[in-house]
Amino acid sequence: MKSSRLMLCGLLFASLAGCGSSSDFNDLQAYMDEVRARPKGSIEPLPKFQAYEAFTYSAAALRSPFQPPVKIDLVNRPKGSKEIKPDETRVKQFLEGFNIEVFEMVGTLSNDGGMFALVNGAGGVHRIKVGDYLGRNNGRILAINEAKIDVIEIVPDGEGGWLERPRSLSLKERS
Repeated sequence: MKSSRLMLCGLLFASLAGCGSSSDFNDLQAYMDEVRARPKGSIEPLPKFQAYEAFTYSAAALRSPFQPPVKIDLVNRPKGSKEIKPDETRVKQFLEGFNIEVFEMVGTLSNDGGMFALVNGAGGVHRIKVGDYLGRNNGRILAINEAKIDVIEIVPDGEGGWLERPRSLSLKERS
């Protein structure tokens, strides 16, 4: 029994002695020798700082490259007439001082006096009727119903004449 224990201890010692041989760590020892051989304080310098150059995007006002180009057909373009022109002598109404795009139809009212439309924009909700003016392009209200407001605008055609352009403001639900 003692001899078997002694033999077991001998085998264990022999196996552990094999782990301590330096032949297994030759590559590690070579790397450590190389690191120790390097000169002291040989840190690479920092890279040179490149100053930021500001870039101004100058094509912001151009057509989006993702939309097809607009083809203007000069022959079929509507021509204005000298008979159609805005009445410069009439007194401007309050809602003519704003673009028509800022207004949204939010409802209607009706009574014995007729039908009125409610438009939201220009700092509040305004009541308008047929014949009132809306927007900067002399937009006169032609008709009001529960779903929309029909407006006719008088706009310049670019050649000294004026064109009548119909527009409508649809009812905005759930506003």
